[in-house]
Amino acid sequence: MKIGLLSDTHGYLDPKIYKYFENTDELWHAGDIGTPAVMDELEAFKPTRFVFGNIDGHKIRERAPEYQCFKAEGLNILILHIGGKPPGYTKQAITLIEEHEPDVFICGHSHILRITHDPKRPELLYLNPGAVGKAGFHKVKTIVRFEINEGKISQMQAIELGPRAQKKLRS
Repeated sequence: MKIGLLSDTHGYLDPKIYKYFENTDELWHAGDIGTPAVMDELEAFKPTRFVFGNIDGHKIRERAPEYQCFKAEGLNILILHIGGKPPGYTKQAITLIEEHEPDVFICGHSHILRITHDPKRPELLYLNPGAVGKAGFHKVKTIVRFEINEGKISQMQAIELGPRAQKKLRS
């Protein structure tokens, strides 16, 4: 199973994602979607799992849960928008991790790309794809793609899509 992972679109989809995600089976969006149009566009492209983020209004929250817990190719996956980072998770993330015992914990919110194992839970893989939208303080738009086969993750790639905002040339 090939996965495309993104977060923090804030209402903007970089057209480059279509090239990088063309061979994926599913997309997983870790929140701060921004507009229902982003959801529509991603769902028209690939099957997509979403969670809502702190900027997402009621129209998005009607279509996306606060968190998702599911199995993919033998791995337990947990996605929550605001999760902190290992080992300093949010209280909600700690509760969900203890309750669901995921193999992979995915969150967004920080706009900082991070892929690491939790030092206190070495069996737990932490993924934050950074931010792919134009809003925020990140300097570079990032996404992640990887494969899951029989309970193993492989082909993990962090991909930079270029600067968050194009500088305008002065005339």
